[in-house]
Amino acid sequence: MTTVVALAQVAPRLGDVEANLPRHLEMIAEAARGEASLVVFPELSLTGYFLKDLVPDVALRRNSAELQTLAAACTDVDALVGCVLETDDSRFYNAAIYLSGGRVHHVHRKVYLPTYGLFDEARYFAHGDSFRAFAAPLRKGEPLRPWRAGALICEDMWHPSAVTQLARQGVDMFLCPSASPVRGVGRGTALGTARSYDAMTRTYAALFTAYLIHVNRVGYEDGVAFWGGSHIVGPDGLPLCEPAPREETLLFGRLELAALRRSRIANPLLRDERHDVNDAETDRIRHARN
Repeated sequence: MTTVVALAQVAPRLGDVEANLPRHLEMIAEAARGEASLVVFPELSLTGYFLKDLVPDVALRRNSAELQTLAAACTDVDALVGCVLETDDSRFYNAAIYLSGGRVHHVHRKVYLPTYGLFDEARYFAHGDSFRAFAAPLRKGEPLRPWRAGALICEDMWHPSAVTQLARQGVDMFLCPSASPVRGVGRGTALGTARSYDAMTRTYAALFTAYLIHVNRVGYEDGVAFWGGSHIVGPDGLPLCEPAPREETLLFGRLELAALRRSRIANPLLRDERHDVNDAETDRIRHARN
């Protein structure tokens, strides 16, 4: 069974949900025309990234008109979109919202908020507190069984424990939206950030024998460039497509449940994982610190 996934590499307008919403609807419609079952947008795709004091102004409630409009467009294709999510106690989260069947199906609130270099997220956002896997309907795909998915927003990916927690819950595909800016130069002309993400995404996919879908944004904010490079890595750790160029684009890739089975037979790392040892050692270390 083959499932088509679309990567919506966009350049959101900073602080302008009203302008970004129609672009999302266009991409969702285009993904559906391309027979995709899921379209994934970058981190904070509805708002832009360097929001600072704009956070309360662009925040959406779970039942907001904007999210309801997007959900209504997700009857034949699912979508993962990024926004600032406000809760009833006036906390604001950097969130990834999974929409399916005309409703909000799952919400992930970013757990790790960077406060180094260009980043100051913890000043404006509240921390999420969980990594939860969920059954991804992928409505057009109709696989033999539901895909098991988990979301990691940008900095979440840089903490192996986060990926491990999702893998332990049986994730088949990691959905990884980001807003990664250009930082550093690697060997030759390669960007340091691009090289780091390439190594990280390949490693996670291979170690956890799962698909990894990384969607980064493009464009500029306050003179800072975002480098794109959205791509999919298969459960064998090999890329399924060339990284997207530094421009707006909709990139398509194919996922196969049979490929997961082959990789997990060849490399039964998940089967052999010793969760009992990990849990016991975690408890020992925690108690030793007290």
